[in-house]
Amino acid sequence: MRHVEGHRTHRIGWLRAAVLGANDGIVSTASLVLGVAAAGASSKSILIAGVAGLVAGAMSMAAGEYVSVSSQADTENADLDRERQELAADPKHEHAELTAIYVKRGLDAELASQVATQLTAHDALGAHARDELGISDTLTARPVQAALASAATFAVGAALPLLVVLLVPVTALMWVVSGSSLLFLALLGSLAGRAGGASVMTAAVRVTFWGALAMALTAGVGALFGVAA
Repeated sequence: MRHVEGHRTHRIGWLRAAVLGANDGIVSTASLVLGVAAAGASSKSILIAGVAGLVAGAMSMAAGEYVSVSSQADTENADLDRERQELAADPKHEHAELTAIYVKRGLDAELASQVATQLTAHDALGAHARDELGISDTLTARPVQAALASAATFAVGAALPLLVVLLVPVTALMWVVSGSSLLFLALLGSLAGRAGGASVMTAAVRVTFWGALAMALTAGVGALFGVAA
């Protein structure tokens, strides 16, 4: 009988980067727009600042994700290299180590030894990577994927407040950007929760709350140090 289960762990890498990128794109750009608008800048100046923030933010997100995930990948590869050397130098000890892991998980010693023997014969490094180090194909670090997902979704998220700047007169900009950005954040949280199989409401509230706080603080700074009469 064919049994198909809709697990979502394979989405963790790109979903985390995508949600982070889109969230930062909306929050940082909307906050920047609100801060500059609160300081009394013209519509053109607000738009220029927003576009600059979009480009800089997308590149920063891509670079940051690539560097951080590459560091994770370097650590994983170093552990795998060490494990490969240990398997070659002392296979008996590594077999005993794998057996002990399976005993700890609930197998009796004899069965655990048999499982370790068969998995070692099939793919020794893969067995140790998965069961000793916690490294799997599903959750392994993918720097390029994370960088591209984060940069692309940041740009999309940042474009939403900028679209509002183009369509709304400067006199109503603060309220419309704030309201629309909160709506965008709520939709983002809902989509992320749905894609990850989590509570849609909880995800939406979490993203919206922190976004609102960031925008309020930035608008406050703009008003405090603004040049408007």
